[in-house]
Amino acid sequence: MNCKYFGLCASCTLYNKNYEEQLNYKIKREQDRFSSLIDFSKITLDIIKSKDSNFRNRAEFRVWWEKDENSEKDVLSYAMNDFNKEILKIDSCQIVSEDIKNLMPKLLTELQKSMILSFRLFSIEFLVSSTSDMLVTLIYHKKLEDEWISLAKEIEQKLNIKIIGRSRKQKIVLSSDFINESLNINNQEFKFAYEENGFTQPNTSVNIKMIEWVLENIKDSNKDLCELYCGGGNFTIPLSKRFRKVLATEISKTSIKSALRNCSLNGINNIEFIRMSSEEFVEALNEVRAFNRLKNIDLKSYDFETIFMDPPRSGLDDTTRALAKNFENIIYISCNPETLHRDLEELLKTHKIVKFAIFDQFAYSEHIESGVILEKLK
Repeated sequence: MNCKYFGLCASCTLYNKNYEEQLNYKIKREQDRFSSLIDFSKITLDIIKSKDSNFRNRAEFRVWWEKDENSEKDVLSYAMNDFNKEILKIDSCQIVSEDIKNLMPKLLTELQKSMILSFRLFSIEFLVSSTSDMLVTLIYHKKLEDEWISLAKEIEQKLNIKIIGRSRKQKIVLSSDFINESLNINNQEFKFAYEENGFTQPNTSVNIKMIEWVLENIKDSNKDLCELYCGGGNFTIPLSKRFRKVLATEISKTSIKSALRNCSLNGINNIEFIRMSSEEFVEALNEVRAFNRLKNIDLKSYDFETIFMDPPRSGLDDTTRALAKNFENIIYISCNPETLHRDLEELLKTHKIVKFAIFDQFAYSEHIESGVILEKLK
């Protein structure tokens, strides 16, 4: 990938390496990190690559105002931080999807035509599906009035996008607050609705490969799956095909709403979603306390064999690590190798690693995601 902002924009920290070089750098770093826990001569490290450009289906940019020296008019630009955390004006981005890349200049041109649309515009967020369903959120430091709605609707129609306007205590949805996604996973179509402001995996092609990696490395089961941190059901829904029943937890109301909608879209009826933290779920499962949110769910009806966990960067808390040890199989997707290493030190007291992978979701950055499948020691 060639980008004229390499070395200037702080988004791509591994700008001085081509794609294979930056990937090999991260592979070696993680092999060194986990070598004290994993014998890589016996366990193959599976590598899930990204496309080398235009791989992000979600992006956010600052909007920068500057006086044009010739016309004396205010001109809008997209902006990112440079390595000194100063504003860097940009007119393109090579890591975003082709749909976002192509829309960026067109959208800015339309916004520039009206002070009502452009004045005090602070940032722009893009969310697009693999089928080019585009949602754009315009974030302002001003109250949005009826005239803004009228003008923004014109841009919606002209550019064939969905627009949301946000300001303090305001969210104006012009047509829809979600995009429609269709993922082909092992030659089977799964439908998802991704909501604005909800969590989605930013790299669609790697996300599909992550789900396929899990499915290819687990067996069909006549028992049940427990999932913590389920989000909008990204893994839950495809995995539900492999288990009798699934009980999935998530703390975010937005994500639970998305998960229920996504279940309906796919005609899935063997998943129950509950809104609670992993710590609360452990308390409920161990009958430490009762929760009104579980009044219609019979926890004792579940015959759990496998637990799936995709925690935030902080990893697992002590109670969740202890809970995981009770399961025959553990599937752990991690966005932070440091906390994964810490958690594995404890989990390997009762389990062994049978599969390990790294997923290059964020090419040209230091970030890497990992997947581990563990089985209980006999």
